[in-house]
Amino acid sequence: MRIIQSGFGAVGQSLAGLLESRDDIYTKYGIRTRFVAISDSSGTISDESGLDTVDVIQRKRQDGTVSESKKSIPSIIQSMDADVLIEATPSNYDDGEPGMTNITTALKKGMHVISVNKGPLALAQPSLVEMATYNGVYLRFSGTVGGGTPILNYAKNALRGERITSFRGILNGTTNYILTNMGNGLSFDQALNDARSRGYVEADESLDLDGWDVAAKLTILSNWVMEKNITIHQVERSGIRDVTQQDIQESVKDNCALKLVANCSDGISVGVEKVPINDPLCVYGTLNAASFTSEHSGTQTIIGRGAGGVETASSILRDLLDIRQAMSK
Repeated sequence: MRIIQSGFGAVGQSLAGLLESRDDIYTKYGIRTRFVAISDSSGTISDESGLDTVDVIQRKRQDGTVSESKKSIPSIIQSMDADVLIEATPSNYDDGEPGMTNITTALKKGMHVISVNKGPLALAQPSLVEMATYNGVYLRFSGTVGGGTPILNYAKNALRGERITSFRGILNGTTNYILTNMGNGLSFDQALNDARSRGYVEADESLDLDGWDVAAKLTILSNWVMEKNITIHQVERSGIRDVTQQDIQESVKDNCALKLVANCSDGISVGVEKVPINDPLCVYGTLNAASFTSEHSGTQTIIGRGAGGVETASSILRDLLDIRQAMSK
């Protein structure tokens, strides 16, 4: 599969390294991968015969960019022969750009798309899925929710045949880490500074602290699993900035922990809630968790590590294999 990679930060570099190191992918799954173009915020490097990803990663680390050309990803998509676009530019919840244009250009060209960029999906998921279907290609996005933890795949496949009636989730490792440390006695500012020092907080801190990241993931889950047909701006949303040590201590008295919880039932919301400490959803540190309630199977919870370069790269690999399997039918 010939790949165009848009965005070459931690996820993009982790994916290139993962595919380079996994010489068993072809023998196990019958898939060969070749990057023909890679872009970052400064420009693009491309080669129809395939790029040396080890060299490109080294160039990125030494020079801070892969750029050999100022060509945009849409122009690369139009001019090059490729099978898959991997969209990994930063999420933008205003207009979804540049990811929105990258994705729609690829779909209209008849190219499969894997996105870990939540912005376009949080704003226009149903229409993007419809566009993919119309053009006879696949749009996959399992890395947008849960990173390396297959939350979307679990709900869609492991619970196949069930009607999911509601779900709740801890979907942001950064806020969960901050609230966990506040439970250990730190103030909000101390816990936030610790999360910053570990690189857990987005450059735009409001995405984590004000619940935008969770709202985006909730939108994607609600549309994919419950067919809600909503956008991020329809989610009732609040964050963790107002949580105090007094709030933390009051929750402890009730044998609960404060968590930033995504809810999809009668309403769709993100907000701080008391979660009983014996609830499987009550996870700590940077862990993510999602509990799905269905008509016949009751409530089931999936727990795992959330975002991270390697974790999200593993989700992209799953999507590549999913597309390869679907193409072979």
